[in-house]
Amino acid sequence: MQRRHFLQLSSIAASAGSFGSVFVAIPAAAANWRQFEVTTFVDLSEKTAQSKVWIPVPAAELPGYQRTVDVSFSAPGATKAELFAVPGTDVRMIAVQWADAASAHTVEVKSRIAVLDRATDLGAAGTARKLPAAQLRPYLQPTSLAPLDGIVKETADKIQAEAGKPQDAIGKARAIYDWMVANCTRDGSVAGCGTGDVRYTLTSGNLSGKCADLNGLFTALSRASGVPARDVYGVRVDDSVHGFKSLGKSGDISKAQHCRAEFYADGYGWIPVDPADVAKVALEEQPGGLPKDAPKVRAARAMLFGGWEGNWMAYNTAADVRLPGAGKAVGFFMYPQGETAQGRLDSLDPAHFTYRITSTKLG
Repeated sequence: MQRRHFLQLSSIAASAGSFGSVFVAIPAAAANWRQFEVTTFVDLSEKTAQSKVWIPVPAAELPGYQRTVDVSFSAPGATKAELFAVPGTDVRMIAVQWADAASAHTVEVKSRIAVLDRATDLGAAGTARKLPAAQLRPYLQPTSLAPLDGIVKETADKIQAEAGKPQDAIGKARAIYDWMVANCTRDGSVAGCGTGDVRYTLTSGNLSGKCADLNGLFTALSRASGVPARDVYGVRVDDSVHGFKSLGKSGDISKAQHCRAEFYADGYGWIPVDPADVAKVALEEQPGGLPKDAPKVRAARAMLFGGWEGNWMAYNTAADVRLPGAGKAVGFFMYPQGETAQGRLDSLDPAHFTYRITSTKLG
C-alpha cells in the first residue's frame, strides 16, 4: 500500500516516503468558517496494466474564503501515486497508475477544508491592492472552449452598448450578468455541468445549459469586454443555510460538481458571481419552476453578484489542463478522470467509472 499525507499541500511528494497528517485547527475567533472532509473513492472494475486515474484536490488556498487543511490518500497496488501540481496553474491532483492488471485498482483521497461565505461590498470604496497587469493577463486570453472573437466579441459589444457602454469593470460585468439573468436558462437535460463550449451556446439559438456553459459564457463575455475573469471549478459540499434548496448538496456529492465565476476590478480584487445558479433557482427551487421576477429568484440574483455561499469547495481556476501521462488536455478539470487500455473513461458517469464523492461536515 502507498499512503501519502500532505500538510496544507505544502509539498509535492514522489512515490516513496510518507508524511504525518495533522489537522490544523481554524482559530476559534473565525467562528463563521465551515469545515468539511471530502472523500473521493475510485474503484476501477476494468483492471488493466495501463490504467491511470487523475483526481482533483482543492486549491492550496484561496485567500479570504477557502483554506485547505490537509490532503491524504491511499492507493493500494498502484505502481505510482503522487500529488501532482500542474506547472503555471493552481491545479493539483492525485495522479495514480497501475502496471499489474491483477492488483487492486482503488484510490481513496481525503481532503479537509475550511470555507467561508463571500460578500463584496460594492457600495464602498475599494481598498484592495491592485494586481499587476502581467498577473491579470492570462484572464483576458481565449481558451479552447471560450474564444473571444466572432460571435463572442459581437455579443459582448452588443451587451455593453445596450448598457450605455460603462467604463469600469464592475459596470461592464454587471451589464453581462443582468443580460444573462434576463436571457439565459438552465437546461436540466444537459449531462454533468455541460461542456463549457461558449461558441456553441451562442450559435445554438438556445441560450441554455448548466454551470460550465453559463458561467463559462459570463467569463468569456467579460474577457471580450476587457474585464479579467475566470471560471472556478469545484463541488458543493453542504446544504444551503440561506434558504435555497436547489443550491446545496450534502452526503453523497458524486454529482454535485459546480463551476462558479469571478471577475477582477481594481480596488476590490476578485469579485464572485454566479448567474448559472440564478437560473438554477428559477428552474429547480420548486416543482414547475419560478418566474424570473419571483422573490426567491430576485434574492438569488442579488446575492450572486458579489457573493457566494460557503457550502462549496474550489478545485482550481484553470482551462485546457494537461493531465500527466494523458494524450490530450481537458477543457476543465472538475471531475475525476481515468483511462484504461480500452480508452478514456466517462467522467460524467460515476456509476460506471466507478467513483463516489462524499462530504462530511466537521464543524
